[in-house]
Amino acid sequence: MTEPTVSVTQPPAYDPRLTNEDLAPLREQTWSSYNIVAFWMSDVHSVGGYVTAGSLFALGLASWQVLFALLAGIVIVNVFCNLVAKPSQVTGVPYPVINRAVFGVLGANIPAIVRGAIAIAWYGVQTYLASQSLIIVFLKFWPATAALNGPSFLGLSALGYICYAILWVAQAAVFWRGMDAIRRFVDWAGPAVYVVMVALAIYLVSKAGWENISLDLSQGDSLGFGESIPVMLSAIALVVSYFSGPMLNFGDFSRYGRSFRAVKQGNLLGLPVNFLFFSILTVITASATVPVFGELITDPIHTVQRIDTPFAILLGGLTFVIATVGINIVANFISPAFDFSNVSPQRISWRTGGMIAAVGSVLLTPWNWYGNPDAIHYTLGLLGALIGPLFGILIAGYYVCARQRVAVDDLFTLDRSGRYWFSKGYNPNAIWATVASGVPAIASVLVPKMLLDLGVTTADLTWIADYSWFIGCGLGFVALVTLERRVPRIAAA
Repeated sequence: MTEPTVSVTQPPAYDPRLTNEDLAPLREQTWSSYNIVAFWMSDVHSVGGYVTAGSLFALGLASWQVLFALLAGIVIVNVFCNLVAKPSQVTGVPYPVINRAVFGVLGANIPAIVRGAIAIAWYGVQTYLASQSLIIVFLKFWPATAALNGPSFLGLSALGYICYAILWVAQAAVFWRGMDAIRRFVDWAGPAVYVVMVALAIYLVSKAGWENISLDLSQGDSLGFGESIPVMLSAIALVVSYFSGPMLNFGDFSRYGRSFRAVKQGNLLGLPVNFLFFSILTVITASATVPVFGELITDPIHTVQRIDTPFAILLGGLTFVIATVGINIVANFISPAFDFSNVSPQRISWRTGGMIAAVGSVLLTPWNWYGNPDAIHYTLGLLGALIGPLFGILIAGYYVCARQRVAVDDLFTLDRSGRYWFSKGYNPNAIWATVASGVPAIASVLVPKMLLDLGVTTADLTWIADYSWFIGCGLGFVALVTLERRVPRIAAA
């Protein structure tokens, strides 16, 4: 593979309409492998990650098949994260800026806005889920607050608003202190969650007795080997889809890596190794709930609640709050901060971009539509289906078309002679590739369910949506390479 070529000069020469202190190439890249590992710990150790891993047992798979699917999926994520990490690490610029080399200096706002919109929606959801843990703590230690948990305004109780506001402010406070403060928080939060989860597993296993722990948690009909293959493929696709958001804009973090080697080492330890241990811990903990509580519980919040001791509820509740805050900041706060700042660097700073996302998340009232499967499917399904195409186009543009050559100075100029001006600031090939891959990806998510809901067909083809990321990524990659070979634009730069 051709070694990347990078050309960097001093930021003062850059057009102010395309740059600010946050978007300019980093002068110092200091993150070690541990910082990357801690980042992935915060991303993995969440209530959503726990429930996602536990839910795979409902598919009728044996424990070894679930663990295989989890490991296979996370290995795929690891490979793709390394691919998207390199262009930002070697140039020192965030995700929306490196996209200028493919979409054009103005066209890069298209993937930036899409990724930012997804982050706003999920930021609200994650904050709401974390607030539910905080409500449990309030009700346990201050029973009088139960009076505030009754009648609701716009679908949320007064106690719900209080807990949501506490977390909203806490996350904003960490974010406002800057990336270094976020790094320190993540470095501490990821391992802290492990300590509590290990303690929870040990407690439950000691209560149940190891001889009563069954690692076969299959809840569905037992599947034969042939029948299990498509189910395992769906489980693998689910893992990749779960990480598709932070995977797309991982360049926002890899840019801080002191070397690409350090980033790869961090990804290896933080993804396959960390995720496998997390998955085994999840299986053991969930298995122990059966003999202890008489039923399988895959939600850690409910598990802690069932223990019903003040210390366990306080420690468990606050830990899962911290875990969710960690994933929320790294996955859904930092991304829109860079994405929206990229749209108008002089008017929207990194901090302002993040706060736009935070305020927008409240206006969406996530507690209302999160409980509506159709709303999630038709809104986030539409946006989420575009993650694959944007990933495939970026990878094709950097590795195949540009052959890893990036003229960093030209990422920050509106001069028509600049390499990434293309046509009025847009690369038509990248735009058409987004359309050509985005439409089928969106259709794979929306059309099967729409036909089923409207009664047009009784055939349930909604399983196709499980592969929307792969469909979009593959089509986006092929579409851009094909268009660039017909009418070279990136290659001619």
